[in-house]
Amino acid sequence: MKRKELDPGASGTATRVVQAGDLASALSPDHADSFPDVFATAGMVALMEMAAARAMASVVEEGELTAGVSINVTHTAATPPGATVRAHARFLGREGKFYRFEVVAEDEAGEIGRGVHDRALVEHRRLLEGAEKRRR
Repeated sequence: MKRKELDPGASGTATRVVQAGDLASALSPDHADSFPDVFATAGMVALMEMAAARAMASVVEEGELTAGVSINVTHTAATPPGATVRAHARFLGREGKFYRFEVVAEDEAGEIGRGVHDRALVEHRRLLEGAEKRRR
C-alpha cells in the first residue's frame, strides 16, 4: 500500500502559557543568575517541534511517530512569564525521507522566532530499540 503524502502547505500549531519552568533561568538552577527570567530558546524549539509534528499527523501510520532531525532557528524577542506563545509550522516539502517545515513562534506582542525544521517518520519500536542499544 502506498504511503499517504503530506499536502503542500499542511500546517500545525502548538500553544503554551509561559510558566516558571519554561524560563531560561530554570534550565540551570545552579547558575540561574546567569540566565534571564524569560521564555527559554529550548522551550520555543520544543513548541515549534510540536507544531510540526501535529502538521504531520495525517501521514503517521500505526506503529509510527515523527522525530525531529534538525532545526535552525533564530530567537529574536524575549517573552515574559505568563505570556502565551504560539508556534506555527508550515510544510515546505520533502527532501528524501525528511519533511521540511517553516516554523514561526509568536507571543501577544508579535514574532519571537523563526526558522526551518526537519522531521522524519520513524517506527516507534525501532527508535526505542536504538535508544536502548546506546545504554550498552
